[in-house]
Amino acid sequence: MKTERLNPDGLFALDAFTQIVTTEGARKVAYIAGQGAFDAKFNLVGPGDLHAQTVQAFRNLRTAVESLGGQVENIVSTTMYVVEITAEKVDIFARAMAEALDGKPFPPNASSMIGVQGLAA
Repeated sequence: MKTERLNPDGLFALDAFTQIVTTEGARKVAYIAGQGAFDAKFNLVGPGDLHAQTVQAFRNLRTAVESLGGQVENIVSTTMYVVEITAEKVDIFARAMAEALDGKPFPPNASSMIGVQGLAA
């Protein structure tokens, strides 16, 4: 099985971290690291603004998928971790996803939203 590690342009790169790992056997499969609200220079986009941060995270996911020659429609599953999840935050995520791709909605996929106490910074 062939394995490739990638850090595409448009996403930040760290020495001990890889944005994407692909494996290729009978089919090519990509595992994409959790995408936060960071630009390519690791600057936080939309400090204190969950809507802006969610939009940026989904734009980063699009960047990762497109760097592989795919489209967001090819995504089969996502897992979203939300700090101190509330009904209001779920609503903000839903509204942000509806316009995340330059005003267009992020395509439906088998997704899960999980509330957590915190995320790595």
